[in-house]
Amino acid sequence: MSPTPTGRLFGDELVVTRTFRASIEDVWASITDPQRTARWFGPWEGDGAPGNTIKVQMIQEEGKPWMDLTIEACEAPHRLTLSSAQEPGGWHMDLTLSERDGVTELRFANRLTGPYGVGEVGPGWEFYLDALVASRDGAPMPDFNDYYPALKEYFEAQQ
Repeated sequence: MSPTPTGRLFGDELVVTRTFRASIEDVWASITDPQRTARWFGPWEGDGAPGNTIKVQMIQEEGKPWMDLTIEACEAPHRLTLSSAQEPGGWHMDLTLSERDGVTELRFANRLTGPYGVGEVGPGWEFYLDALVASRDGAPMPDFNDYYPALKEYFEAQQ
């Protein structure tokens, strides 16, 4: 498979989008319901409310590690903002949803503040969002080896 990158770099913010022929509520459930996130990213445990920290298992990563994510904002069904201080530099992610005529767009933004460059981060988020699409479509999961290092040059060219 040869994935097509959609991500764009705006300053220190990487933005990746996907569209779904589905209601905003259905797509919201795909990114917030622990049984549905388990299909593409990993399950999570805890009280999913703003200001709280949840534990998320990253099932696509080697060893399937758990990580802590803090819910910075949760405005159902339009916006979810998460952060993690576990990685060097941390992760700061903002997911926004909008719907028009039965089509929902997911805009995923990751502020690049750590030691990882867009050439490493971009392919990973393309992979995860394609995994989300596959989970919703009942299609086979993508293979990360098709994304990295194949898409690294595309993202680095945006710097």
